[in-house]
Amino acid sequence: MAFPYPLITLEEHWLSQSVRDFYTARNAPDPHAEDGLVGMMTPALMELGETRLKSMDESGVSLQVVSHAPNTLALDLATCVKVNNEVKARIRTMPSRFRGFATLPMAFPKDASGELRRCVQEMGFVGTLIDSNCEGRFYDDPFFWSVFEAAAELDVPVYLHPSPNFKTKPMLYDGNYPDAVAESLSEYGWGWHNETAIHFLRLFAAGLFDRYPTLKIVLGHLGEMLPFQLDRIERITMRMWPHVGLELQRTLRQVWDENIWITTSGMFFLAPMATVLRQCKPDRIMFSVDYPFGQNEAGVAFLKALKADGMVSNDVLEGIAYKNAQKLLKVDVK
Repeated sequence: MAFPYPLITLEEHWLSQSVRDFYTARNAPDPHAEDGLVGMMTPALMELGETRLKSMDESGVSLQVVSHAPNTLALDLATCVKVNNEVKARIRTMPSRFRGFATLPMAFPKDASGELRRCVQEMGFVGTLIDSNCEGRFYDDPFFWSVFEAAAELDVPVYLHPSPNFKTKPMLYDGNYPDAVAESLSEYGWGWHNETAIHFLRLFAAGLFDRYPTLKIVLGHLGEMLPFQLDRIERITMRMWPHVGLELQRTLRQVWDENIWITTSGMFFLAPMATVLRQCKPDRIMFSVDYPFGQNEAGVAFLKALKADGMVSNDVLEGIAYKNAQKLLKVDVK
């Protein structure tokens, strides 16, 4: 049975040759080398055309928002411009099926802000997806805040996406097992979800959402573990932080409800979704797949299971499928 609603997915990756050339020029390991841990996905990552569109059609995905795969190096402006121009060129002929998230040179915030404005205002991009750290640095440092200021002014979301952090891997994840296992634990097996959650909490504690109260942040993977811990964290922030001099204008729950959206990317499991449905407003939950690491058909099966299990009403399911993303991104699907 075909899915009854249109589908928008917005954590869907691709890989540019320009980025691979950037690593080569710096004599740095390519995180997407075909002989590496995730190298088997590289051909699918680099394809942005008929094969991807066929997979979307087979699962009823109406619109895919394309973003670049995570990086281990901070890209420069020239490379980001190449990436964004390439995305625009590739999707120009299919604007009803593909839209773009900008790739930004976060190590150079002034350049990043300007490139975000160019991508949104001149090329019709619907926001940006940024790595969860910039070569080990986090964005609670005001050094980076001009990027968030630009996003708030443009009224587009910033998708905070997990990325490797080689500064934390040796201390927390290397152990009495193969390095490939440590790498997986430090990234998609655990670490980068945990780190993205911490990163959001750092942004909250630093007052980013007080400075930019209309800022829109998207977190993938069912909220990067935060829904499970949210009540405990909120109690701590309300009871203890004021005693050490941190007075924020809004509570963690208010920021969560007003500034945060989450997606299902790659997390097609009913048990954690039950927590998400209790912790998030229905209009803040959006479908995503994490293509090509996640499979479109698995995502659709998950949506069908949500309904079959009685976890959501038709209205909530329709919102998750496309309406919530449609409103956030200001796009239309048929």
